[in-house]
Amino acid sequence: MSKRLKGKVAVVTAAGQGIGRAIAEAFIAEGAEVIASDLDAKKLKGLKKATVFALDVRDTEKVNALAKDIIKKFGAPDILANCAGFVHQGSVLECSEDDWDFSFDLNVKSMHRMLRAFVPSMLKKGGSIINIASVASSVRGLPNRYAYGATKAAVIGLTKAMAADFVRQGIRVNAICPGTIQSPSLNDRIAANAKKFSKSLKDVRKDFIDRQPIGRLGTPEEIAAGAVWLASDDSSYYTGQTLQIDGGMTT
Repeated sequence: MSKRLKGKVAVVTAAGQGIGRAIAEAFIAEGAEVIASDLDAKKLKGLKKATVFALDVRDTEKVNALAKDIIKKFGAPDILANCAGFVHQGSVLECSEDDWDFSFDLNVKSMHRMLRAFVPSMLKKGGSIINIASVASSVRGLPNRYAYGATKAAVIGLTKAMAADFVRQGIRVNAICPGTIQSPSLNDRIAANAKKFSKSLKDVRKDFIDRQPIGRLGTPEEIAAGAVWLASDDSSYYTGQTLQIDGGMTT
């Protein structure tokens, strides 16, 4: 590794597994001081060289309290990676008001909470904010992603607004839009679809692979590589953008 993030402090949410975990590990490998959080603190075990915290990003008081502690101990973060999210499956016909509210609370408002808690401390030094969005429905329409697509479109709008507001303060804000990524979350969706449509796990997995023009699923590490670039000074002229790491889904 080139240690592109040496001397930088990075805060990463949902770092227990999947994309969040890979981003935290990549930041550590590149020399950053990583503060990692997850709703389930047990999932953070084994994340070496990181300071870990249990955190429910849907709880404003807990987010604010943790931010205060982190800033007091480490100073303002140089990098904030918002990775928490949930994939609701279904069209408007399968989306209750509770489903809609939960999706927006976890996928969008959690980012708002983190931004409100950390951005004031970043104004003097600048930094890079990375929001995990998706190509699903927010960039390209996909079936059964009604609520999810709406939330991820909101993340892109939030990202662009933040970038415009703080570009002169040296804060860069970008979103990563992954394609279909192999992760525990995907495994759960495959199992749910297999049950719903009475198909084998192998056939459902093939359906997910077939929608990727590249012919395979992406890996969390491939998304993390993009996050490292966005977090580093290599992307110093890049802000307000969506980095689509999607295996050709949006070509």
